[in-house]
Order: sequence, then C-alpha cells, then structure tokens
Amino acid sequence: MEKLDAQVTGWINNLSGHNNLIDLIMIAVTQAGVPLLILAVVASWWWGGGSRSERHVAVACGLSFLLGLALNQIILLLVHRMRPYDAGVSHLLITRSADPSFPSDHATASFAAVFSYAFNARVRKALWFVAAALLVVISRVYVGTHYVGDIVGGVATALVAAGLVRIAYREDTRVDRWVTGIL
Repeated sequence: MEKLDAQVTGWINNLSGHNNLIDLIMIAVTQAGVPLLILAVVASWWWGGGSRSERHVAVACGLSFLLGLALNQIILLLVHRMRPYDAGVSHLLITRSADPSFPSDHATASFAAVFSYAFNARVRKALWFVAAALLVVISRVYVGTHYVGDIVGGVATALVAAGLVRIAYREDTRVDRWVTGIL
C-alpha cells in the first residue's frame, strides 16, 4: 500500500514545476485555502440568513475543526511518517514543515466543514465546501508536502470529529440556544 501511495503522490507532484502560473496558483491555494474556508464558515454566522440553525452549523464546523486537529495531535504521538520530499518521493515548492506528514491538518480542517454541513443537511453548502476542500488537499500533494495517504488520514479524522460533534452538540439544546444567540 505504501508503494501505491508513493506512486500516486509522485504522479500528482510531477505535474508541478512545468507551468509557473499553475504552480503559483497551487501555492496560493495551499497557503490561503484553509484560512479562506474558515472565513467562509465565520461569514455564514452573519450572512447565513441570520437563523440560529445556520449559526449552529457554523459552531459545529468550528468544533469539528478543533476536535479534528486535537485528534491529529494524538495520532502524531503514535505515527511518525516522513514527509514525501524527505523520502525522495516529491519535490517541494514551499517551505519545509517541521512536523511529521501523517495525517494532514489541511485535509482535516477542510473536510471538517464538509462533514459538518453534510451531517446537518446542508447538502448544497457541503458540495461547495467539497470542491474547495478537494482543491486544498490536491494542492498539498502538488506542492510536495503530503502523501495522498496523509490526505486520506486527515479526511478520516475530520469525519470522526464531525461525527462526534454531531452526536454531542445537538441543535436547539440549551447550550446551542445560548451559543447561537450570541450577537
């Protein structure tokens, strides 16, 4: 499985370095994609029709994001995967990372919003976030900083985190009414 992961990673990463414009776009996506996704979720707090239901989903996205990143930190204590550029699988277009490769925090952050919207029956918004999240995670492999398997691991932690948040943070509870009533 590792060999297949390295081959697919190399195939995607080998697309880089041939067109400066595409390289610049992918570097911009890899650096600004997650902050822009977070900004889109935050904006939905105010411009989501003003409903508490939309605010509930925005809070669920934030909780899923934080829980997913916490899960990643626990996984990092157990799994130390070398970055693909250190293993000679990819060439790097951005600054080196100091932490291990698995799982991808960018994938976790991006897909936490996707799963939160999907689990709260916001299919149209979830699809928009899927498109953006896919662009972010593909950019991470394209620029050489992650294996495809790291992305899959990050998506999995996002799924688990969003699922746990969906179970624990229910809409229209006392806590939800308090949180979504702020501002």
